[in-house]
Amino acid sequence: MRAKRFSRRTVLSGTAALTAAAILPRASLGAGDWRPTETVRIIVPAAAGGSTDVMGRLLAAHLQPLWGQSVVVENRSGAGGTIGTSEVTRAKGDGHTILIGNPGPNAIAYSIFRNLTYKADQLQPVSNMIRIPNIVSAHPSTGLKSIPELIAFLKKNPDKLTYGSSGTGQSPHLTGAWFLQLTGLKMTHVPFRGAGPALQAGLAGDIQILFDNLYPSLPQVQDGKLNGLCVTTPERSDSAPNLPTMREGAPELAKFDVSSWFGVFLPKTAPAPVLDELNRQVKAMLERDDVKKNIAGMGARADYGTPQQFSDFVDVETKKFAAIIEKEGLQMEVK
Repeated sequence: MRAKRFSRRTVLSGTAALTAAAILPRASLGAGDWRPTETVRIIVPAAAGGSTDVMGRLLAAHLQPLWGQSVVVENRSGAGGTIGTSEVTRAKGDGHTILIGNPGPNAIAYSIFRNLTYKADQLQPVSNMIRIPNIVSAHPSTGLKSIPELIAFLKKNPDKLTYGSSGTGQSPHLTGAWFLQLTGLKMTHVPFRGAGPALQAGLAGDIQILFDNLYPSLPQVQDGKLNGLCVTTPERSDSAPNLPTMREGAPELAKFDVSSWFGVFLPKTAPAPVLDELNRQVKAMLERDDVKKNIAGMGARADYGTPQQFSDFVDVETKKFAAIIEKEGLQMEVK
C-alpha cells in the first residue's frame, strides 16, 4: 500500500486553523490547579516553519483558551538552538516561560560545544510530545536499495561513497557517524548549511548517501528520486511502512535508535503545581483528534510521558550522543 503523502504546507495550514479557532471550552478547575496570571511565552529556539515551531504553535493554541491568558510563540533561533534555550534557563520558574526543546540544544549541545552557556540541570523536563524518524536514502545511480546492500558495498569499496547531512553535529550527521562506528565502515561526511542544500545535493548525485529528517526526504523517496534505505527508529514509520528500520539491517545495528524529538521544558525553579499542570495539558493536547491529524501529517508519532520518564529519556539521549561525539572527536564553538 502506498504511504500517505504529506507536506509542510499541510501541517502549517492545519496549525494556523487550529490557532484561529480558539473555541475550546474552559477546563473545569480543581482547588489546587495552577493557572497563569499573565501572558505566557513559549520560546521556540528555531526559525518559524520547522517542526519545533509547529509543536510550539500547537501547544499555544491548546493552552490559550484553557488558561484564559494570551499564549505567544517567540522564535529565538541561532547557534544550534542554544540562544533560545539559554534565555529560558534565565527566566523565572513561574510557569510564564516555556521552552520547546529538541535533541540539538537539549542533548547534543552539552558535549559538542566547548563554550555552552547553560547546563542540563537548569531546565526541568515536562514531557516529550512527538518523535520523528531520521531517514537514510541513496541516489538511484548507486543501485543501493537497502542497508545490507550499503554495508556490503562499503566493505568492498572503503571510502568510495560520500554522505551528506544538514550540518556537522546535527542529528542526521550523528546518525551517519553512529552507523559507521557500529559497522566499522567508512564514508566521507559532507556537511551542508541546512537540510535543504543537503537534499538538493542528494538529488543531484553530488553525494551518494543522505542522512536526513523524515521530512523533506520522504516525498523524494515516494517519487522515486531517491532510494529509501531505512528509518532510524526502532519501529517502522506509519508514513513509510515499507521502509525497514536500521535495526533490521545488520546484527551490529540491533540497538540503533535515533529520532528527532520535540518536548517541553521549564526553568528548573518551576514549582510542582506548574510542572503538573503543564504535563497534564501536554497529554490532553496529544489526545485531541485535530492534533493527532497534524502529528500524522508530520510523519511523527505522539510520545507523551511523565516528567520523570521524559527526564530519563533526555538523559539517555544525552549520554548516547556524547559517546558518538567523543568517538568522532567533535568539538565546536557556539557562535
